[in-house]
Amino acid sequence: MSNVTKDNKNRLYAHTFIAWIFFLFLFYMVAREMVFYISLRQAYLLSPLYSNRISSRTVLFTSVPEEFLNEGKLRKTFGKAVKNLWIARDCEKIEELVKERDQAAFKLEAAETKIIKLAGAARLKAIKKGTAPADEPEVGLDGESGSVAARWIDPKQRPTHRLKFLIGKKVDTINWCRSELERLIPEVDALQASYRAGEAKYVPSVFIEFYTQTEAQAAYQSLAHHQALHMAPRFIGIDPEQVIWKNLSMSWAKRVISNIIALAFISALIIFWSIPVGFVGILSNIDGLIAEYSWLKWLNKIPAVIFGVVKGLLPAVLLAVLMALLPIILRLAAKKSGAPSLAAIELRTQNFYFAFQVIQVFLVATLASAASASAAKIAKNPSEATSLLSENLPKASNFYLSFIIVQGLTISAAALAQIVGVIIFKILGKLLDNTPRKMYTRFSNLAGLGWGTVLPLYTNLLVISLTYSIIAPLVLGFATVAFYLLYIANRYNLLFVFNAHIDTKGLIYPRALKQTTTGAYLSIVCLIGLFGISTAVGPLILMIILLIFLILFHVSLNAAIEPLLNYLPKSLQVEEDSLLGVEDGYGPSEGGKYGSQVGAEARPIDSQSPDDTGKGLSLPAPHAKPNLFTKWLHPEIYSDYQTLRRLVPRGFPEITYDPIVERDAYYHPAIASQTPLLWIPRDTMGISRQEIQHSSRVIPITDEDASFDETNKLTWNEEGGRPPIWKEKVYY
Repeated sequence: MSNVTKDNKNRLYAHTFIAWIFFLFLFYMVAREMVFYISLRQAYLLSPLYSNRISSRTVLFTSVPEEFLNEGKLRKTFGKAVKNLWIARDCEKIEELVKERDQAAFKLEAAETKIIKLAGAARLKAIKKGTAPADEPEVGLDGESGSVAARWIDPKQRPTHRLKFLIGKKVDTINWCRSELERLIPEVDALQASYRAGEAKYVPSVFIEFYTQTEAQAAYQSLAHHQALHMAPRFIGIDPEQVIWKNLSMSWAKRVISNIIALAFISALIIFWSIPVGFVGILSNIDGLIAEYSWLKWLNKIPAVIFGVVKGLLPAVLLAVLMALLPIILRLAAKKSGAPSLAAIELRTQNFYFAFQVIQVFLVATLASAASASAAKIAKNPSEATSLLSENLPKASNFYLSFIIVQGLTISAAALAQIVGVIIFKILGKLLDNTPRKMYTRFSNLAGLGWGTVLPLYTNLLVISLTYSIIAPLVLGFATVAFYLLYIANRYNLLFVFNAHIDTKGLIYPRALKQTTTGAYLSIVCLIGLFGISTAVGPLILMIILLIFLILFHVSLNAAIEPLLNYLPKSLQVEEDSLLGVEDGYGPSEGGKYGSQVGAEARPIDSQSPDDTGKGLSLPAPHAKPNLFTKWLHPEIYSDYQTLRRLVPRGFPEITYDPIVERDAYYHPAIASQTPLLWIPRDTMGISRQEIQHSSRVIPITDEDASFDETNKLTWNEEGGRPPIWKEKVYY
């Protein structure tokens, strides 16, 4: 575009008409994808696979007035639809006690394992020297604690620790932990019983479980209190394991203030982030500064090796540290703003990080590049500033051509190689996993993916591509290659490498989709500026009209889809019930699209073939198969709820909960926490059996499925896959 001069500015009409076609197509695709996504999300949320979960029927009310922190009043307010309710409590005291109990328990477990390993190593040495038999004879276990281990190790070798860091009294770890657990376990049990009985201070939040998802949605969508900001905001579908319990104690005023402070902090962070990054840049150009400023010449006295490290390695390390700290800072700010769940934190982090990426990574770099290329000429002739910038702003795209392809190559390569994962699993695992529990935990848990800081990176790449799509269209080709590489890498990782520890119910995707339109707005604003600089009146007016139209369209689209993203419509809940009746063989649906169409063909789920399990429905499609263009043009018809619900897996066992699990579902983890089962390795010397005999008087302990092999290496039964500490995952 920089090749178009003022003499042939009518050629800018070509850019204008292409911009109209491209950006209208972009916004249509965003709207179309929203329709598809909403229908698919509704189909999943209304399916028995999700709707029977306790979280789908539970609503969290925050900022609850003190007079409503009463079970009777809450049941009266929400009627007979209420099944269970949990008023949040101040659990600071019991949380601290449970933490102390668990720390003492796991310290005892590690010490028991260590003493067995030390004795095993001493025994192997004795066997090599010929002073001990290879076959260990049976030994009596009735002696005092540690008597069997004392045959092989000196009492001074027993595990010890200090009660305070460096200056505390040194104690025998095993004996101290047993005495602590003997004191702590009864205290925790008694306090848990008192909390369940309601003998604790309430905090202004309550979880209410309803009998059905429909009743929960009705409560979620209704205005619960007549005063502003009371019993609000409300949340539904929160997994108990993802609740940020400390944030439930916030009053409405504290929540508002915390949110304002967090937003102010993030805004300042984005604006002033250039300062530490600029300092890193200064370090990389230290030679030029020394030549420019005489008072820095003392730096030349630093040894050449050290100076080389400061100039070459230190800036890269500092920049890497800064960029690694940024996601941590953003998540902490989101948490401090009052978000009640990990999912809410992830969604806020996504907004924060996207704003940072667009402003710092894109806009600042683009403007700096264009300005620096024109700075000298502008200084000589300020009157030509606008024309010089119009020439050099498109040229800044040269940087992003390489930036996009490098990002695509490096991110996708790093995602596939998983170097950090290999180091953590293979190297750190061997160094740090000194108990069977730690080995099993590392073996069984997949790494999580923080979408709040991953997706904005990709969204920003798309924003950059869209911004330069008209000014320098070549960027789109490089972006296509980069995104294909990212797709291949992330598809593999999501299927085989990562696990979704934080469930946003898919809301991370439409937010990213809406954020991509930022690229269209930036591109149009740039074109308006460039056309104004070039005094191309016709293209300028057309682009202003396009901008106004897209803003109005975007506002209307958000107003239309926002309720559908947050709530489940009553009409679909009725439709789902009727369709489930058809599937179960109860005759045609009354009022549904299918009607008698499938009544004769319907069969109960139990009678479906084994191949149907985990697949979509066997019901016929509600529409005749369209051609490709018609399907693309009418997503509201051919990607509607009845069509996309066929993609949701069926035939899974009915979700049921143990009565205790259901009773404790939304209690603070400290209230429901049970005394942990200790897991130590079995040995041939009889040490583990004696330790179990003594420790079991205080805490549950076992040595099943773990042992030391003939080289004294710790192992556990990986083939079985279900060690004593295994617990069945509860799908809340």
